[in-house]
Amino acid sequence: MAGHSKWANIKHRKAAADAKKGKVFTRISKEISIAAKNGGGDPDNNPRLRLAMTSARKANMSNDKITHAIKKGTGELDGQSYDELTYEGYAPHGVALIVETVTDNKNRTIADVRHCFNKYGGSLGETNSVAWNFSRKGTITIAKNDLTEDDILEHVLESGAEDFTPTDDTYIVLCGTEEFNDVQEYFNNTDLDVQEAKTDLIPGTTVNIDSVDAAKKVIKFLDKMEELDDVQNVYSNFEIDDAIAEQLSE
Repeated sequence: MAGHSKWANIKHRKAAADAKKGKVFTRISKEISIAAKNGGGDPDNNPRLRLAMTSARKANMSNDKITHAIKKGTGELDGQSYDELTYEGYAPHGVALIVETVTDNKNRTIADVRHCFNKYGGSLGETNSVAWNFSRKGTITIAKNDLTEDDILEHVLESGAEDFTPTDDTYIVLCGTEEFNDVQEYFNNTDLDVQEAKTDLIPGTTVNIDSVDAAKKVIKFLDKMEELDDVQNVYSNFEIDDAIAEQLSE
């Protein structure tokens, strides 16, 4: 099961963008509100809300802010009403892109997203122009510590997950969305260091970026897209050679 992952490097810059706490709190608050709007305010009966609340607590969001976001979503509090919009297209060098947004102003969001595509060398596509290449999976990130690949493989098999891939410091466990809650609960009940649990869009095929200049253009494009206020998630299908990644980190 273990081995080279086609998507292991896809979000190598995401943590840097998410480190801006204000953006993190805004993104999580919107996700909580949307989850509550679509599935109700009871996390026991709303898996998406339960996951968003877990993310909020890991980001040290206060209970008051979490409750406020839930009540906005259920309509118990007056305020902005959010809609989910998804855009597809290409970043520079043919990298496929899916951009998930949550917005209270659809015209503003499409204008911002289109401007970013045009300004930084991408192209906005039609619905399903790239979505066919992505499938949604549950991902659970486990700190390596002293955990061997044989150890994590045993847990993968016992949990009902599909696969795992090693990164420098973690193992990323993959599972189907229907099994996600059960797999997450399994790992939460172990003594393993669970760093993150979420659902991601995983590409079936990838584009290899084999030059520093190309990598910089793609990374800049993704950074600028992620900085947009209404953007929740950006998924892409590029890989960077290890040698190129090393040069970028110098």
